This record gives sequence, C-alpha cells and structure tokens, in this order.
Amino acid sequence: MDKRALGRTGREASVVGLGTWQLGADWGDVVEADAFAVLDAALESGVTFFDTADVYGDGRSEQLIGRFLKNRPDAGVFVATKMGRRAEQRPENYSLDNFRAWNDRSRANLGVDTLDLVQLHCPPSAVYSSDAVFDALDTLVAEKRTAAYGVSVETCAEALTAIARPGVASVQIILNPFRLKPLEEVLPAAREAGVGIVARVPLASGLLSGKYTKDTVFAADDHRSFNRHGEAFDQGETFSGIDYTTGLSAAAEFSGLAPEGATPAQTALRWIIQQPGVSTVIPGARSVGQARANAAAGSLAPLSQTTLEAVRDLYDRRIRAEIHHRW
Repeated sequence: MDKRALGRTGREASVVGLGTWQLGADWGDVVEADAFAVLDAALESGVTFFDTADVYGDGRSEQLIGRFLKNRPDAGVFVATKMGRRAEQRPENYSLDNFRAWNDRSRANLGVDTLDLVQLHCPPSAVYSSDAVFDALDTLVAEKRTAAYGVSVETCAEALTAIARPGVASVQIILNPFRLKPLEEVLPAAREAGVGIVARVPLASGLLSGKYTKDTVFAADDHRSFNRHGEAFDQGETFSGIDYTTGLSAAAEFSGLAPEGATPAQTALRWIIQQPGVSTVIPGARSVGQARANAAAGSLAPLSQTTLEAVRDLYDRRIRAEIHHRW
C-alpha cells in the first residue's frame, strides 16, 4: 500500500489506516479475539497507521493495540492516540498537569515509553486559541512523552486555528463524500503549512457502505442509536451529522457511482485518498473482511473526473443545505 508523509511528524503512514473506536466497545460489544483478528488483518493488508483514544472503551482500545503490537516489535505501525475526553469539557482542564497524567496512562496502556502522536480530542473551541495549551504540548515533546502532537477537530474553523500553530503535526477532521467543506480552506491551508490531514468518519458511520435501511436496528450501546441528535457528544460524529432518512436516500444514490469491482465503501475511501493534502484515512472495521476490504481501497484505480463531479453534485443537491454551515 502507498504511504504518505504524515505532516510534521517526520514519519509516513499508509494511505488507508485503521480507526479503532469500535474496538473499545462503543459500537456494541467486541470480543477480544475478534479485535486481535481485525488488527492482524489490517496489518497483513499493508495498514501501518492505527488511530485510537484514551476514551475508547475507557482505555480498552489502547490496551488491545498495545498487547497486539508487543508481539510484533518490528511491525512498523504508527499509533496515534487522543486525550481529553475523559475529563469534564472545560478549557481549564487542558493543563500541563492533566496532560502528563493522561499521557502517562496512554503510554502504560500502549506499553511504550514515547507515544508516536497524541492528539487533543475535540476539545472546547477556546482551547485552540490558548498559548498555554500549546506550550504544554511542546513540553510533552521535550520530555519525550510523545514524539509529536496534533488535534482532532469538529469544525473547519478549529482546524484552521490549529494549523496556524507551528508545533501542530497533524489535524484529524471529518471528511467524506457527505462532508466536503474541509476541501475549501482546510486542506489547502494544511498543504501549505506542511500539516498532515487524518480523515475520520470516512463512511459517515457506515451510511456510505450502502448497507443500511430504514429498518436497520443498531444496538442500544452503539452511538448510532443514542447520539443521532448529539445527545452524548457532537452530532457530527454520528452519520456525519446528517439526518438518517436523508442519509439513506443520498447513500443509495452514491452507491450507483461505484466503479465496477469496487464497493460503495471502497469508492468513498478512494474518493478521500484522492483529495490533495490527505495523509491517511481511518475507517473502522468490526470484522476481518471489513479490514481487508477497506485496505484494498488503497490500491484501487483513481476515480474518474466524471465520478468526482457526480460526488460534488450529489453533495450540493442532497447534503449541503443541511450541514455545510454547521461544521
């Protein structure tokens, strides 16, 4: 699989990575053996970038990755984690003392002395404008608790504020065929600054797979059941913030754009990979088959200009009015 420079980290990442939110059991229960099988399938398929967070299963995702990689010391996997969402979301909680404590916990969970990359996990917007916060992150690098730091954001405005910070190595942002706003300013600004872009929620919580219907039932502990209107966290994290009924209709139309031999999900991932400035995309996977299919998107032929224009037209007609102004 192709690899690309990951911003200011000085490292490379596979163009298709693996998001591991689901391994923390926040998308329904995940058996440990199944989690290891997904990680193994991704690695065998050329994936060298795993994204996790201290809040995924309250550390379970980090622990599973740490135990998996302990037996594969030469795997060459770049592990990005995130911090901040385990605390009450007040700007004053984003302090050096808390950063050290959160960092120590993640390092213990992952079984490493130095994290590859730690990202602020969608903090309050005021945090991005705090010099003290970024001084504290610089301190973590100086103390070799982490090799680099980045941010995971909800909005384009937050991304642009972060990109202007000289120490920010990467920005993780929602980007998919149903979320095009980052193409306007965020990706160009990141390219110019040398900041990596990690594209998350690439399948709009599975909508873009084309597998769901109005009768699909999600588990009670799956965020697609309990966070459709932002009841637990930002609504944009679930189905990219799109009304489920609207999303189903748009997804059916998107499925018709898939080239011969590619699934709708692979087409969505290929579309993201083609956007200038994207370093890696991080679909999740609940099964070995999903992990392998997602990775295979990295070797698909580029989408045609006709298909790219059709994606833009679909977004403008069906999605833009609903979400473009919000994120």
